[in-house]
Amino acid sequence: MIITISGTPGSGKSSVARLIAKKLNLKHYSIGDFMRQMATEREVTLAELGELAKIDPAIDEALEGKQIKLGKIEDNFVIDGRLSYHFVPNSIKIFIDADIKERARRIVQDSSNRSTEDATDIDETIASIAKRKNVERQRYMKYYHLDPYELDHYDLVIDATAPSAEEVANKIVDFVNTKS
Repeated sequence: MIITISGTPGSGKSSVARLIAKKLNLKHYSIGDFMRQMATEREVTLAELGELAKIDPAIDEALEGKQIKLGKIEDNFVIDGRLSYHFVPNSIKIFIDADIKERARRIVQDSSNRSTEDATDIDETIASIAKRKNVERQRYMKYYHLDPYELDHYDLVIDATAPSAEEVANKIVDFVNTKS
């Protein structure tokens, strides 16, 4: 069983993916973690890495390659990433969204745990989220002719504004169990 989790920045993709992996005893991979590692190696922020990726296709090619390889060599895992549904097509595809103010609050709250994200103000973070989404959308359209925010790509779409990560994970596990 392979589950791909996509969604908007700050919606809780990675938190929920980790919980699902634990509940189903699956490995967990995160494209966000891979990107944060790349940003650290290049000594830039995550937003700056996104800007670099607009002109340096090697960044997306490296992320794409990791996902395609995982989809071909492994059978049981959860991966969260904006385009994972596309690069691992034989997966159960989930999209998580939440209200932008709630997403900004989560990013600000979690920024101390993420050295590549400097978020301290809700309004600035909302603007940063909008910019990031726009940059990603342009990049993915340019390289892949895909819009990861188009909900028709997914088997299940969940609004994670109010429910806890645990509740969202439980809903997804229930859904996944109907597919197996």
